[in-house]
Amino acid sequence: MNGYGETARADKFSSNSYSRRTSPNIQNAGAISFSKVTSCGTATAVSVPCMFSRLSRENYDSRIADSQDNVLDIIHRAGVDVTWIDNNSSCKGVCKRVKTLDFDPSRDPKFCDGDYCYDEVLVDLLRETLSRPSKEHRVIVLHMIGSHGPTYYRRYPEKFAKFVPDCPRSDIQNCEEAELTNTYDNTIAYTDYVLGQIIEQLSTIPNSSMLYLSDHGESLGEKGLYLHGFPYNLAPVEQTHVPMVYWASKFSQPEYSDCVKSLSSHPYSHDNLFDTLLGLTNVQSSTYQPTQDILRKCES
Repeated sequence: MNGYGETARADKFSSNSYSRRTSPNIQNAGAISFSKVTSCGTATAVSVPCMFSRLSRENYDSRIADSQDNVLDIIHRAGVDVTWIDNNSSCKGVCKRVKTLDFDPSRDPKFCDGDYCYDEVLVDLLRETLSRPSKEHRVIVLHMIGSHGPTYYRRYPEKFAKFVPDCPRSDIQNCEEAELTNTYDNTIAYTDYVLGQIIEQLSTIPNSSMLYLSDHGESLGEKGLYLHGFPYNLAPVEQTHVPMVYWASKFSQPEYSDCVKSLSSHPYSHDNLFDTLLGLTNVQSSTYQPTQDILRKCES
């Protein structure tokens, strides 16, 4: 199972040594955070297609990427059941050749307000998907709305307002600094809750795993900057330093979890996703570059 976050900053996760307890669920579940991961872009429209493509950040070209198979296409063609479930703006073309699960935000009052849905809706949709017959191997991609701004306050239910007072407004430059921090941190804490619920479901399934990775980060007033989308070479680290979290049922084997932990402080980027997914799914491909597979050392 792969979860793709939106606008999450690595330095806002307590699993990456943030002073606030924003990610207790993934920590209690034994998931491992990779603390030095950088994004391909500073906006979803670039990062999502880039991270799934064979191209690296340095040579990424959307026209070339669109004309090639992405890693989900390759995994799907190898016989793996691939499903994309979206709670964001779209898959940016990445899922156009694999199965997608559509849902109507206006018909789910439990988690949706008609315009947006809280990411908990993905937990229910994952449960439904896992209950259906499938091939032996499958990949489910959950595209989260995560910390999408500027309306951060709409990304978590009121009962998840852990840090208060928050700032329930979209003109975030007019929020008090502490209130804006509280609001954004609440989105991270809620993402952590959702990831914990996902891991709880997967923990009953043998040989399962979850890889969570955000598309880009966010500026919250540092140096007078807000939101994201700056040219990469000029972008502050807040927009390019992203969280990556990995959990696997194989963590019950101490040698495996210890091996993954030993890699968690190494520098990685979106460039590593393509080969890491091929490795996790055991899909043979001429496009596979083993040196780019983060977990190869531990899987062998």
